Amino acid sequence: MATLRELSDFITAEFPQTRVRILEVGSRSATVAHEVGPGELRPGGTVSGPVLMATADVALYVALLGEIGLVPLAVTTSLSFNFMRKPSADRRIIGVCTLLKVGRSLAVGEVSLYSEGLPEPVAHAVGTYAIPPGAHGGSRP
Repeated sequence: MATLRELSDFITAEFPQTRVRILEVGSRSATVAHEVGPGELRPGGTVSGPVLMATADVALYVALLGEIGLVPLAVTTSLSFNFMRKPSADRRIIGVCTLLKVGRSLAVGEVSLYSEGLPEPVAHAVGTYAIPPGAHGGSRP
């Protein structure tokens, strides 16, 4: 299992372009935040879909690596997305991930996305990650 510090250092080193930051890592879970500024908004003053999708994908990746350790070649194989309501343009996007299954070769998780401080989710995602052969620690259901 990777620690919050190890995961934060890894994401910063390997994905310097991301604005997503890790807030928490737990058992089969992670919470991340994406800063929102003018560059993340689309016409109409709402947070863009790619920002929401990136936040969900990073949340899934962090939750998985928190569970199986730093396995850089774990990759997204699917990401299904539901946009539910307009995100606030002046609040961070918070992604709360729960892994539903972690097997030897695949992991499935869901992410609820919120405008920080607001109770209703703005989007929901379900994603699958492929775990490379020989990766350590993949727990079996």
